[in-house]
Amino acid sequence: MSDHSGIEWTDATWNPVTGCTKLSPGCKNCYAERLALRLKAMGNPRYRNGFALTLHHDQLTLPMRWRQPRRVFVNSMSDLFHEAVPDAFILDVFDVMARAHWHVFQVLTKRSARLASLAPKVRWAPNVWQGVSVENATFTPRVRDLQSVPAAVRFLSVEPLLGPIPELPLSGIHWVIVGGESGGGRRTMSPDWAREIRDQCRAAGVPFFFKQWGGRTPKAAGRVLDGRTWDDLPATGSSALVPAMG
Repeated sequence: MSDHSGIEWTDATWNPVTGCTKLSPGCKNCYAERLALRLKAMGNPRYRNGFALTLHHDQLTLPMRWRQPRRVFVNSMSDLFHEAVPDAFILDVFDVMARAHWHVFQVLTKRSARLASLAPKVRWAPNVWQGVSVENATFTPRVRDLQSVPAAVRFLSVEPLLGPIPELPLSGIHWVIVGGESGGGRRTMSPDWAREIRDQCRAAGVPFFFKQWGGRTPKAAGRVLDGRTWDDLPATGSSALVPAMG
């Protein structure tokens, strides 16, 4: 749990759930799993279960104690819509996000079918951004599920990008993040795959954020694509952060 983050598109991380299970090819070299096991070996009590899914009820209200507005990545060490997370706990997380209205919360899942089925019960506050991960063309149906969700901002994390996606569904999508894989066993991203998605975003008027090329470390190969960085945010990206009252 951190009120600072090295992830380029967010300011802080909040993990009311830790641990997960692998679902698709993008999970193969999961950074969160590696980090969780390292933290367990270091004796961090939050990771006493390693990467087994664990609910942290005492962390539910943590963002309420952060008075300075920030963008908060929810469950960087898990997937909020994992099948082992009770519905009631997910709804509690969304309730806290609504109450902590001075932050922007960024929720990301690979479990888009559960997201879509639970969406009618969720309190969709205007400061909640909901995204899905899409690593190659096989998993674009996740975007269809996201398009049915009434979030103020719907975004795609195309990371790690493992293959070309010539027809990325962008109707009703407000933001796209693209990045390559880092760490041991990393798989190489073709520059043409990244350009293809960038060009689709530009044609559709969707903000495009290029996070990294990947490499031994996330920052090893930088983030310059065709001579520049791409740091676009959704139209609400700057105006959504307002000071807390009291």
